[in-house]
Order: sequence, then C-alpha cells, then structure tokens
Amino acid sequence: MRKGGRVLRIHFTAEDLGRVRVLSQPDPMWETVLSIFRLQDRGLPFVFHEWRRAVAPACSRDDLAILRALVPGGYFPDFLTPSEGQLGLDAGIEALLSTPRSRFRAELDILASRHRLPSWTRRLADGDRETVQRLADAIRGHFRSAVEPYWQQARAHIDADRARRARAILDGGTEGLLSSYLPMMRWSSPVLSVDVRHDQDVYLDGRGLLLVPSFISMSTPDFLHDHTLPQVLVYPVEHTRPVSAAASTPRRSLAALIGDTRTAVLEGIGEGSSTTELARRIGVSAASISQHTAVLRSAGLIRTGRVGKAVLHTLTPLGEALLRPGLATTA
Repeated sequence: MRKGGRVLRIHFTAEDLGRVRVLSQPDPMWETVLSIFRLQDRGLPFVFHEWRRAVAPACSRDDLAILRALVPGGYFPDFLTPSEGQLGLDAGIEALLSTPRSRFRAELDILASRHRLPSWTRRLADGDRETVQRLADAIRGHFRSAVEPYWQQARAHIDADRARRARAILDGGTEGLLSSYLPMMRWSSPVLSVDVRHDQDVYLDGRGLLLVPSFISMSTPDFLHDHTLPQVLVYPVEHTRPVSAAASTPRRSLAALIGDTRTAVLEGIGEGSSTTELARRIGVSAASISQHTAVLRSAGLIRTGRVGKAVLHTLTPLGEALLRPGLATTA
C-alpha cells in the first residue's frame, strides 16, 4: 500500500463502470492500520486530537511495537488489509492467518528495502505460526483499544457518506458517483485520477473497483500496492466535529431507554437499510431484526416499505431526533 503527491490513474473499461461498489460499513482491518498512522501523525488534523489523547494511553505498548514496525509510514504490506476484512474483523484476521509464506516474504522484502525492520519480522517472513498469531493478536487488541470504542460514530459517518454517494448515482449513474469525489479524486472518463506519492497507472481490466469509505483515514485516498489483487480505493469521509468518546453519551442514554440492539438497529438504518443489511451489520438473525423493527415501527421511530423484493427501513423524524438530539429543533 502507498500513501501520499503525484497521481494515480485508474483506467476503467465499460465493464468496470458496471462493477463499481461502495462498501456499506467500515473495514476493521483498514481502520486499525490507519489508526497507526494517525497515532504517529505529526500533522494530525484537529478533529483527531482528542481521539489520540484518549487512545494513546489505552493501547498496549507491545501491540503498538509490532504494528509500528509494519506500518512505519509510506508503504505497508497488503497482507495487513485483506479483502475479507470487509466482512468483519474475525474474517479479516482469519485471512491474515491464512496468508501464504511466499506473500509474507515478498511484501516484507519491499518493506525492508525502505525501512530497517526488527529481527522478529524474519520469522514472520518465514510464516512462523506463533509470530503470525502474535501479529493477529496485536491487530485484534489494537482494534479494541483504538477503533472499537468509536465504531458507532464511524458507521454513522459512513452511512451519511453513502447517502451522498447514492444521490450522486441517482442523478448521474456510476460516472456521477465518480464525479462526486472532487476534490480528492477527479473523474475524466475513462480515468479516475487520485493524488498519491508516485505516478502510477492501474488498469482494472473488467475487475471493477470497490470504494471503501474510512472514518480514520484523512486527506488522500489509500490503495493496494499489488495491482493483481481485487482493487480497492479507501477514502476519508467528512468529519464535521472532533472525534470524541463524549459523542457516545447520547447513544448510552438511548440504549438505556430502548435497549442496545434496538439502538443498534436505529443507528444501522442510516439513510435506509434492508432487513438483510441490518442483520449483517448488527450480527443478529434476520428474524430478530424483523421483531425489533416491528417494535420500532409501532413506536413511530421507523417506516418500512418495499423496494422491489427487499424490505427497506428508514427513520422517521422522531427516530432521527432520538438518534441525534443535537439536530432536533423546538417550535
């Protein structure tokens, strides 16, 4: 993976335009890796200052030592952000544990050509199971300290971003979506240009592109170094206020009123979600979601309607006000 000041040019075919998707939730593996950058960032944006003050003392020094060695700045190995992470932390870590030895060695060789690595990384390059497991444990531990406490905020921001992208698709199709990313990306058919560290050209050749909104990423988008992998482009969502643990206070109050799961359902609905999507996001069965949405609908907090074969849930003004009391107005 590269971070960056020159231009990445992503070349689309007509087939690629039909295979562009926007991920519906944060990718925990990417968020965990990007949090390492934020903790080390000397020019950290103000919105993350309070987050870093809260997170830094909570993180395990041993976990940080392992992850900082692999994420020193600039390039980091693609095996840290497997595509399975899009399905959740457990799936991402399982994919990491299954990484072939040849890939560990190849990607660590690239990292070693740019940074001096500690001796234990030689065992990782050899695929030593104990070392790989320790890396997986470090990722899981750091996620719990630096990312998980802010997960609901991350989902809310990404839901808002997806709503904006959905409107762009309705107005202009896939090309309208790609055009909506100005100024961080520039669409001039058939090329999407992204400011990065080195000039590069990536040809999708019919594979399509997955756009991954990120809560912790800032400034420039991120992408995989290995262009033969399924292509993703991770981009920062907009922050309108500092990232703070205090932002979870309204959620705790709401959870005390209606319960954790129904609060999670309300938050998961965002700008509109199906029963299946909610079940996947929250980690409960579709039948359980149906029971909770029935209660929320009876209370006037959500509306439910059909879009094709799917059942789509949306928030009512009352549901929106309960979730975001700061947005409520009084007559």
